[in-house]
Amino acid sequence: MHRSRVYALLIDTPEPEAARAAAFWAAALGATAEPLPGYEQFTSLHGAMSGPLAAVQSVDDEPRMHIDFETDDVDAETARLVALGASEVSRWQECRTLRAPGGHLLCVLPVESDRAVFEAEAKVWP
Repeated sequence: MHRSRVYALLIDTPEPEAARAAAFWAAALGATAEPLPGYEQFTSLHGAMSGPLAAVQSVDDEPRMHIDFETDDVDAETARLVALGASEVSRWQECRTLRAPGGHLLCVLPVESDRAVFEAEAKVWP
């Protein structure tokens, strides 16, 4: 048995456009854009949404949006999503990148949010 929840909506933006995109999305969503210390490719959009975190991620790829799932068992959550039809694309540190049916990317990562928030909001999976 493990638990997971949607942790973040990421706005993937080509690196040369990331700063402009972060400024746009912050203004459009009434948020504050703040770089994530130690993770220079991410700019948090504080106050953009209630619930999941919103952030701009600088990428070496096409613009898109993707969802991050946080979980207390990355292997079990990855297996659950693969059983539902996703396929594993890559691994980065402890995170897994998957492609869902239809082509959308999603990531599975260890718990990042406040533990009490995770405990209160995560779904339990067999």
